[in-house]
This record gives sequence, structure tokens and C-alpha cells, in this order.
Amino acid sequence: MNPSNYKRINSLYLKKKKEINSQLEILFRNKEPKSLYSPASYILKNGGKRIRPMLLLFSAKAVGGSFTKVKHAALAVELLHSFSLVHDDIMDNADKRRNLLTLHKKYDLSTAILAGDSILAIAYQELLKDLNNDSKKAIDIFTEALIEVCEGQGYDKDYETNNSVSIKEYQLMIKKKTAALTEMCCHLGAVLGCGNKAQIKSLKLFGRYIGFAFQVRDDLLDITGEENNFGKVTGGDLIEGKKTYLLLKALEVAGGNDKKMLKKLISEKGITPNSVNKYKNIYSRLGILESANKEIEKHTNKALSYLNYLKEKDKDKLVWLANYLLNRAN
Repeated sequence: MNPSNYKRINSLYLKKKKEINSQLEILFRNKEPKSLYSPASYILKNGGKRIRPMLLLFSAKAVGGSFTKVKHAALAVELLHSFSLVHDDIMDNADKRRNLLTLHKKYDLSTAILAGDSILAIAYQELLKDLNNDSKKAIDIFTEALIEVCEGQGYDKDYETNNSVSIKEYQLMIKKKTAALTEMCCHLGAVLGCGNKAQIKSLKLFGRYIGFAFQVRDDLLDITGEENNFGKVTGGDLIEGKKTYLLLKALEVAGGNDKKMLKKLISEKGITPNSVNKYKNIYSRLGILESANKEIEKHTNKALSYLNYLKEKDKDKLVWLANYLLNRAN
């Protein structure tokens, strides 16, 4: 991509991100009761890259649709994502997200559950504002993604007590927990943008594989990212004993004392924060960080291959977004 195109799309991304943030900010303004809507507003003000609404907007545009006609659907997918984060943080007992207290830590558990549920309901309310003749199909796409996200979280919870999770099982979990949502954003954007069957299918698959790449990048950043940038505790997945791509790949190739330490982490369901560097050193010795980067590139390239069905001028925003995600530091 030439520098002028890159700059143009980057500016568009920042503009749309600002618009989305503004629209989210006013969504719960002056709503009662405050005990419900202030916590809901708090989680939506919690920053983020707004990748999911951007995937929807850029997919709609790629098939000839307009940003204006899918702006509420873009809010809906971000609300759905926020709902999933609230419940994810509760289940993981996470203290921080994006350098701020998680909702259940700032308020309390009951408030967080209720706020999360209200965010999901309002997501449907926003989606309904943009529906056209394909309304049933659009609702089906959105609802199926919600079901898959819940199933993915279920697998994630199951894996906490399963000491022999394979990479194949991990891939099933992220297909549902992460990739189902990015796939839905592109699929829904293409449907609401009135794309043809070939365009809709290619964008749906683009979204799926971008989701795979996004999750492995998240796993990698957990151990390599700076806490101030990443917004979470460095090595948090290791501390919690989560079955990430890095841990499962390390188990595949490790031997001797390294394997014993990895198995100990799993059997004890995590480590202390002062042990994170020991495990980071194991990953470095075994080439796991390089392996993760290759996995991210593989899924990103596969995602991009599905955009070959689109004209250059139609896919440039999605190509930009894929490369932005590939190189992100948070």
C-alpha cells in the first residue's frame, strides 16, 4: 500500500473511531436508573480500538454500501463485544482491562452482571435500526455469533480444569470465542451493504481468519507487551494458568525440566507473578515467540487471500486494517 493511501485510510479509521466513541458516549446519557446505566457507560468509555465496528463498516463499504446505513449495526457489534468482556472479566476474576478497573471490581458482581445484560439488550435495539429486507438473516447472523461467543467462553472455562488441552481444541475455542465475532462483523456488514453471494462469503471468511490472528496476537502480547500499552497485567495468562497458543505449543516441543515446569504450571493452575520471567525464558529458548508470530502471519495471509475476490479500491480499507492488527502493540 502506498504511503498516501495508508495515510488516507488511517485518517478515516481515526475519524470513524471518534464518531463511534461519541455515539457510544451518548447512548446511556440521562438514562435511569443511574445504578444500571452509569456502570454500562463506564465499560463503553473504557477505550479500545473499536476493531469490530470498523470491520463491519469497512465490509459494508467494500460491497458498495454506505457507512451511514450501517452506523447503528456498528454500534451493536461493539455493544455485543462489550457485553462479552464484562462476563469474561467476571469469569476470569480479572482486576484490570485497558489499564482501568474491570466493571465488577469498580462496582460489584451483581451490578456488573446486570449492566452486561442491559448492554446486550441495547445491542439488539441498535441493530434493529439498520435492518432492511434481509432483517431475519441479519438477526440470525448476530444471534448465532452471540451463541458461539458463549460456547467459546464455555470451552475456555472447561479448559481450566482439563490438563491435556490440544492446539486443535484451543483452535475450536478461539473459533467460537474470538473469530465468531470478527466473522459476524464482516458477514453482517456485507449483508447490510447488499453484497452478492461471492462477496458475502469472501468477507465472512476474511473475518474468521482475522479473528484467529487477532487471538494469537493477544496471547503473544500477554507475555511480550508493556503493561501500560497492553492495559493488562504482563504475563496474566501464565499467572491464571490459561491454555494459550504459546503454552500449548511449548508443551508440544518441550522436554526435560522445561516440560516439568510447564506441566507444574498446568497442574497448579497458574504461577506467581514473580515467576513470569522464568516462563518467558522457556518460551524464548523453545522458539515459541517466533512460532506465534508465524501463526499470526499465516492466519493474516489466509484472511487477505479471501479479499482477492474484491476490487483493489474496495478492499484497501480491510487490507489496511489487517496489517494494522498484525503489527499492533496493544
